[in-house]
Amino acid sequence: MFHFFKKSSEAEKWEIVAPADGTMFAIEDVKDAVFSQKVLGDGVAFRYEGDSVTICAPADGTLSAVFPTGHAFGITMENGVELLIHIGIDTVSAKGDGFQVLGKSQGDKVKAGEPVIEADLKKLQEKFDMSTMLILSDDNGKKVTFEAIGEVKKGQLVCTVS
Repeated sequence: MFHFFKKSSEAEKWEIVAPADGTMFAIEDVKDAVFSQKVLGDGVAFRYEGDSVTICAPADGTLSAVFPTGHAFGITMENGVELLIHIGIDTVSAKGDGFQVLGKSQGDKVKAGEPVIEADLKKLQEKFDMSTMLILSDDNGKKVTFEAIGEVKKGQLVCTVS
């Protein structure tokens, strides 16, 4: 049979963007083996400056998890790819002190760039490494291509999935 329309469905690309202004660095350089050894999946990490940071959704999708402590959230993209944003190392032990969930809850639809969590960096950095990880916890068999590490602005492309 003829496949006139096959090309249009091929090579669909999905974008994952920086959740805030900062410095993107290799996941292998995170000072926690769970992340650096990619136990939860491949990804990248970010460092943020200033007294606080608003972490935004890195992609369009559905919030599959919003931890009540505010230290992490998950997004499932329409293509089945699952993302995890983990703000800081061992920050679950802060028990939410220094984090504010910005009116979002599990099941909500989000657009890339939409604010999800605010973190009080000034307070949290006293006790925690505030490296923030963006993990592809399930790539759903898709090809993942990361951009070059370095300075990024909120909404800047950091990864494509095809």
